[in-house]
Amino acid sequence: MTQSITEVFADAFKTTFPLKSSPLVDCITNPVTIESMANALLYIDAKPVMADLPEEFPELFTQIDALLLNLGHISPERKDSLLAAGRYAAETHKPAVVDLVGVAATQLRYDIGQQLLQNHPNVVKGNISEVRRFAGLKSTGRGVDGSQLDQSVTALAELTKALQELTERFPNTTFLATGETDLVVSEKGQWRLENGVPQLDRFTGTGDIVGALTAALLGIGLSNDEAVVLTVSYFNCCAEVAAAQNTAGGIASFREKTLDQLSLLADQADWVQMVKGEAL
Repeated sequence: MTQSITEVFADAFKTTFPLKSSPLVDCITNPVTIESMANALLYIDAKPVMADLPEEFPELFTQIDALLLNLGHISPERKDSLLAAGRYAAETHKPAVVDLVGVAATQLRYDIGQQLLQNHPNVVKGNISEVRRFAGLKSTGRGVDGSQLDQSVTALAELTKALQELTERFPNTTFLATGETDLVVSEKGQWRLENGVPQLDRFTGTGDIVGALTAALLGIGLSNDEAVVLTVSYFNCCAEVAAAQNTAGGIASFREKTLDQLSLLADQADWVQMVKGEAL
C-alpha cells in the first residue's frame, strides 16, 4: 500500500517554521542570489553567514551548524573555497548540502561536484537535468536550467534507478532532483513530491533557497531525508499560496509573496494538509 509523504515523515512535519532554534548556516554561494538566500534563512529564524575564505574555516567551523556549497558562480578562488570547505565539513562532522548548479552545462562544474561528493555530504541537489548529468545519464538541460524532456515518467524512473545505484556507494547522502515532480532518493527509500507551481521557474534563486533551508534543517538535527522532504514541501506550498494570492500581479509580485510566505505559512496550523507526494 502506497504511503503519503506526510505519513512517512509524520515526525518531521511536526517541526514548524519559524524554527525553534536558530542554526547558523555558512553559505558558500554565488553573488546573484546571495541576498535572497540570506533573507530566506532569516525568515525562518535561521542565521546566515557567507564566509568563503579558507583561512577563516578553523574558527568558523567551531560555530556553524551546517554548510551549503553552491556551484552557481565559479571562479578560481571560489573553486578552492568550495573544495576546502567540503573537506573541512567532513573532518569536523558538520552537515553539508551540495547544490549542483550548472553541472549539466560544463565539465568543470561536473568535476567539482564529483570531488565534493567524495566527502559524503548529507545532501546533493540540483534540478532534474543537472542531477541526470551528475548520475551519468543523458541530460538535455541548457545552462543552469532544467529541461522538460528530462521529466517524463520514463526519465524519472531511469533517474531513480541511477540514483539508487549511487546511494550504494554513498549511503550517507540523500539526492534531490527538483522539477515539476521532485525526486528524493536515499539508501532508506525513494519519494516523489508533487507540490509547486510553474511560476517558480520564472525567477532566479528558488533552488538556491531550497539548498539553504535544507542546510538549516540539517543544522537543527533533522535527518537528511526529513530535511529535504520538509524543505521542498514547505517552500512549494509557500509558492502555491503566493500564486493563489497573486491573481492580478506579475512574476516580481509572485516572488515577493512566495518569500513572504516563508515566515507566514507555518502559522497556518493546517498547511501540512496541502502537502502532496508519496513513497515509491
